[in-house]
Amino acid sequence: MAIEEELLDQLLAGRDPNEVFAKDGLLDDLKKALSERILNAELDEHLEDESTEGNVNRRNGHSRKSVLTGTSKMTLSIPRDRAGTFDPKLIAKYQRRFPDFDDKIISMYARGMTVREIRGHLEELYGIDVSPDLISAVTDAVLEEVAEWQNRPLDACFPLVFFDAIRVKIRDEGFVRNKAVYIALGILPDGTKEILGIWIEQTEGAKFWLRVINELKSRGVGDILIAVVDGLKGFPEAINAVFAQTVVQTCIVHLIRHSLEFVSWKDRKPVVPALRAIYRAQGRRSRHEGLEDFEAGYWGQRYPAITQSWRRNWQHVVPFFAYPESVRRIIYPTDAIEALNSKLRRAVRTRGHFSSDDAAMKLLYLVLNQAAEEWKRAPREWFEARTQFAVVFGESSSANDDNRPHTQGS
Repeated sequence: MAIEEELLDQLLAGRDPNEVFAKDGLLDDLKKALSERILNAELDEHLEDESTEGNVNRRNGHSRKSVLTGTSKMTLSIPRDRAGTFDPKLIAKYQRRFPDFDDKIISMYARGMTVREIRGHLEELYGIDVSPDLISAVTDAVLEEVAEWQNRPLDACFPLVFFDAIRVKIRDEGFVRNKAVYIALGILPDGTKEILGIWIEQTEGAKFWLRVINELKSRGVGDILIAVVDGLKGFPEAINAVFAQTVVQTCIVHLIRHSLEFVSWKDRKPVVPALRAIYRAQGRRSRHEGLEDFEAGYWGQRYPAITQSWRRNWQHVVPFFAYPESVRRIIYPTDAIEALNSKLRRAVRTRGHFSSDDAAMKLLYLVLNQAAEEWKRAPREWFEARTQFAVVFGESSSANDDNRPHTQGS
C-alpha cells in the first residue's frame, strides 16, 4: 500500500489537480501508456509463437494510429512486425475505436438521446468530433443482436403473458405512418419477467396475431396459463387457436381507459371509482351484479356507451372474478407493462418519427434491454399468487395436460 501511495504521489507531483481528469490530462496519459505497453506485450508474445513454429520474424518499428476512447481521441504508437502477421487484440488493424467507446454511444442512444445530442455530448465533455454516420454505424450493429434475440428459444410455460402495443411514427414508402409496436411481457414460474418479443405492424388483425402466437410456440412456448390483452380485435381467437386452454383476460386498466373516452373531462374523476366497483365489490350474488349496479346507477344512465363496451368484452372480463385476490393483484395493475410503456414513450417522444422499421426496432430493443437489467426479483405479490396458480391450474401446467381445469366461462 505504501508503494502504491508513493507511486501516486510521484504521478501527481507538480500537476494541477484540475487537469488530472481533464482531456489530455493524467488519466488520458496513463491510458495511452498502458495501451502501448499492452500492444508491445502482445507483439512479444506473437514473435515468440512465430519462433516456436519455426518462422523468422522480428520487430519492424511503429506506426501511429488515432483511436477514439470513451473520454478522448488518442494517438497510439502501434508496434509492427516485419512479416506483417501481427494483429493486435487490443486494437485490431482496422479498428478505430476502443470497445468501451461503442458501449457509451449505445448507452446514450438507449436512454433516448438523438444522434445530434450524442454528438454534442461527446464534443462538450471530451472534445471528440464524431460524425452522424459513425454513431449510426455503431447503433446499427445492434440489429444483428436484435435478430438473434427475437429468435432465441423460450421457456415451455408462462403463467402470465401481457400483450400490449404503443403507437410509433415511422417513415414508410415516402410517408410517415402511425404504426403499432407490439410487446409481449412474460412472467416465469418463479415470478421473474422476460420480454418475449417485439413486433412492428401497420395494421392489427387476426392473421397478424396468429403469426405472433405461432412464432412463440415455434420458439418453445408450450403453455400460457393467462394471456392479458387490451381488447384488440381477433387476438383472443388467435391465442386460443394455438393454445386452446389459455385463459384470455381483457386488461382491466385498458378497459377503464377506453370507458373514459365516452366521459366528459369534468366527470372522469368521479366515474373512475364507479368503474372500479364493477370488479372490486365482494360477496356478489353473480359476476354480473357489479356491471348491473353500474348500469342502473347515475353514471351508467348518463354514459350508456360504457356499459355496452364492458358487455362486448364481458366474456374476457369474467375470468378475473374466478381468481383469488392475490392473483387479481398480479393481473389488474399491469405495473410491469405500464412501466415499460412509459420508458418506451419517453424514448420515442424525442425522435418525432423514425426513418425505418429497423431504426424503431433498434431503439426499442435497447430501451427494453436496459429496463430488463433493472429487474432483480419477483414482485412481492407473486409468492402468494404462485400458490393460488397451483390451486387454480393444477401442479402441471403443460399445454398437453388434458386434466388442467378451465376457469373461463360466464
